[in-house]
Amino acid sequence: MPRRKSPVALPPIALSPVLALAAVFLMGAQPTPVDPDTVTIETNKLAPGVAALFGRGGNIGVSYGADGTVLIDDQFAPLTPKIVAAATALDPKPIRFVINTHWHFDHSGGNENHGKAGAVIVAHDNVRTRMSSDQFIEALNYDIPASPKEAMPLVTFAEGVTFHLNGDTLKVFHTASAHTDGDSMVKWEKANVLHTGDVFNQSGAPFVDWSSGGTVPGMIAAMNAAIAMSDENTKIIPGHGPLGTYADMVSYRDRLEEFLARITAEHKAGKTLDQVLAMKLEWQAATGPVSADRLVQAIYKGL
Repeated sequence: MPRRKSPVALPPIALSPVLALAAVFLMGAQPTPVDPDTVTIETNKLAPGVAALFGRGGNIGVSYGADGTVLIDDQFAPLTPKIVAAATALDPKPIRFVINTHWHFDHSGGNENHGKAGAVIVAHDNVRTRMSSDQFIEALNYDIPASPKEAMPLVTFAEGVTFHLNGDTLKVFHTASAHTDGDSMVKWEKANVLHTGDVFNQSGAPFVDWSSGGTVPGMIAAMNAAIAMSDENTKIIPGHGPLGTYADMVSYRDRLEEFLARITAEHKAGKTLDQVLAMKLEWQAATGPVSADRLVQAIYKGL
């Protein structure tokens, strides 16, 4: 399959080589520019000092209070002014840290803007490694140029890191070879809020970026970790889609296991990838049934 590059022009607000894709990971849509005039950033307060921001791209978690504001993910570069406005409406202090749950551009597209403004960007080691060089997302057939210096994580970790601020303890921990090879989740221990990144989403079928080191068994293991540290009162900020619950995560994990078992059985029975894709399997998401083709492809890649 020949590689191609997005024809979308970079927005003037930043020099970051971000591909402005609205839903390409989840819904298979064609790339479209993010027009900030058409996007509203919605704020959902989850607990004292904790909120979620919903706009275009990955959902954002916010810790705010006396010790400064922390963003978990930052969506697309053109949305930075609106995201900053929403964050400062919660607390006027500047954004102190940005934590990337993984390297994908719909979660880290605002890094350059925030880095230039003085925020410290934090992520797993593999996020910095991937952002440091050109990447190719095979499932999307897209080349991604290396990120500029200002967009790079300044602080990285191998297993996890802990933030003690705003009256809570934020545990940031790595989940290996899941959605990508650099995924992290963030748990507010006191507030009992969990940001899962794209390991769990409510808008479509699980997207496993195998060209970035993701695997379906790793996704299942990551979901098991998320479930183990949650309870029925945990508020879940998924990578995409509406807020989730403990039951939503259990259902998501169970269906993922069922998909893996079924596709593995079809593979053992001798069916080719094309034959299984012809079955037009669907995934039931919060937005309704969507194609599971990329999930099938990811499972076959693993097999």
